[in-house]
Amino acid sequence: METLDEFDKKILAALQKDGRLASHKLAEVTALSASQCARRRQRLEQQGIIKSYRACLSKQKVGLGISAFIQVSLNNQEQQEISDFCRLLETNSSILEACKLTGPTDFLLRVVMADLDEMNNLISDILLPHPSVSHVQSHIVLEWLKEDSVLPVGN
Repeated sequence: METLDEFDKKILAALQKDGRLASHKLAEVTALSASQCARRRQRLEQQGIIKSYRACLSKQKVGLGISAFIQVSLNNQEQQEISDFCRLLETNSSILEACKLTGPTDFLLRVVMADLDEMNNLISDILLPHPSVSHVQSHIVLEWLKEDSVLPVGN
């Protein structure tokens, strides 16, 4: 783990809220000079603490009305089966996140799609026919009560 001082944490917290902040705006937040903020940001990027910058889009406004979580269990835990399934995950853009889990479920997928037909296609035509998959259970999101990707670094 990298050592972060309070200034780094303030910079990270501010950039998570607005990744477009210029160094002079970060200087206002941190009470450092703009050049110090620029050097710190560059170091945080080089260390891989800041992985990328992205725009946060509205799922609904870009036509992705269905969000769901899909639990997937594999036939067995052989490395080849896991690798084959992981390749499937990497090739499908509807799968936003995938976690390998302990317990009876092997993977938890967070997915978005336009409609139920698209979800049915993902489950029935892509996941279930995969030779590594033994069981799939889906959970459609009715309402997001909290949706945030900001890590609590400044607290």
